[in-house]
Amino acid sequence: MLAYILNLATLMCINAVLAITLNFIMGYAGIFSMAHAIFFGVGAYTAAYFALNFSASFFLAIPVAMFVAAVLSLVLALPALRVRGEYFVAASLGLQVLGVTIFAEWKSFTGGLGGVIGIPPVDIFGYAVADPAQFMLLAAGCLLLVVFITSTLLRSSFGRNLKAIRDSESAAHAFGKNVSLIKTLSVMISSALAAIAGALYAFYLGFINVESFMLDTSVLLMAMVIIGGTGTLLGPIVGTMLLMLLPSLFSYMWFLPPTEIGAIQQIAYGAAMVLLMIFRPSGLVGSSKNTGAK
Repeated sequence: MLAYILNLATLMCINAVLAITLNFIMGYAGIFSMAHAIFFGVGAYTAAYFALNFSASFFLAIPVAMFVAAVLSLVLALPALRVRGEYFVAASLGLQVLGVTIFAEWKSFTGGLGGVIGIPPVDIFGYAVADPAQFMLLAAGCLLLVVFITSTLLRSSFGRNLKAIRDSESAAHAFGKNVSLIKTLSVMISSALAAIAGALYAFYLGFINVESFMLDTSVLLMAMVIIGGTGTLLGPIVGTMLLMLLPSLFSYMWFLPPTEIGAIQQIAYGAAMVLLMIFRPSGLVGSSKNTGAK
């Protein structure tokens, strides 16, 4: 039982990092991306490759993964500078499909459909973090670090500029804001921080393949943000906890057919989204007086 709880807590921390970083561009910059799982995958594959071929050091592998994800995020930033709304969603969806194809076919780097195996445990000052309890604490520490970084950025002038662009891009431009630079930086920061989750995921499981970075992962992350509350610091964490605890609750319902639990989970997610959009469109944590993120 303890092993199950530690595993669930670790995965919740990793997914919370992803939800927070997606909310950074979605809730504060108004950039609705369907390709967040790709940067999760980039972080995981880069950290795995670096650990297998160079070093499993936490202070080397994760910064390298963040750098690679930040550079590759320019592929997402470019359409964000040209299109908005549903057009950008379509562009990011195309990037998601392209990224999954590359993950599946680039066998020398990603291992193809078979994935990457034998990833060594992460190393911190010469100590291999292999114990589940210790890794859970590491994941929780990374989550707190990401929360601190994002909250600090959002309280700065950069965060205020993000919110101005979200509310009215044309008005922000009229006030002399460099909209293109701000949007590009926001996407790069979001992708780099998402790579932390990817690296943790690779080190934790010791094995990764393309199945973890599919479109359904991006959709689930967006659901976590929307259900918890976009444009809030606590919302993505609440959404992550809810959507990861639901499957656990369903598995303990003895009267449900085991083969149908997956379908029931999807129905529950969809129903939760519909009900929230009707009764609390700003999410569980968002203000009930507003329909948009603040």
